[in-house]
Parts: sequence; C-alpha cells; structure tokens
Amino acid sequence: MGVKNKKVASRLKIKMRIRKTIKGTPERPRMSVFRSNKQIYVQLIDDVNGVTLVSASSREKGIEGEKMTKTEQAKKVGALIAEKAKAAGIETVVFDRNGYLYHGRVKSLAEAAREGGLKF
Repeated sequence: MGVKNKKVASRLKIKMRIRKTIKGTPERPRMSVFRSNKQIYVQLIDDVNGVTLVSASSREKGIEGEKMTKTEQAKKVGALIAEKAKAAGIETVVFDRNGYLYHGRVKSLAEAAREGGLKF
C-alpha cells in the first residue's frame, strides 16, 4: 500500500472493503465520518453525482470555542448534521464509518445523529 504507519494502512484496507458495498444516492446519501487527532468532520455525499450535499464539523462556530471532551464534541457534530440534513430534506442515510471502529467518537456522533432524527 505504500503507507509507513501500520495502523493507517489497516484502516485504509477496512475502508476499501466497506466502500465496495456502500454507495450514496441523492435520496439516501452516504454519511462519511473523518476523525483527526483534534477534530471530527462528517459529510452527506451523493456518490451518483459526486457531490457533497451537507457537511458539519467540530470547527464550526457553535462548537469550536467551547471547552469539552472529543466525545462530547462528536455528539454536538452529530446533532448538527441531523439538523442540517433535515433542513435539506434528507431523512435516511447510509452510515460510512470510514474504516474507524464503531466506538468512542464515531459511535457518539452516530447516536447523536439518530437522536436528531436521521435514520440509518
């Protein structure tokens, strides 16, 4: 794979295995999560047209300035993406954890999005 870090290489392998089956459509977009060391980002992507419909991140105004744990940050981003998706008329999505384990920040983001009204 040409990646020096073994952890990153295995995540990319898992990501490719997931992406073989998951496709986002305009009616049911793919909810892709990216997790960096300090931030978390989520996008609703229409793979048919290759367009990002809605996005949210922990760098947005309501979230960035506050002092909180990364898991709490992810919860707020999950609620924010659900709110933005509803405004755009999107109710159901396909969850793409992007090779990350469904645990910790990724899990709290997903649960907050479900509580916000997204179905997946």
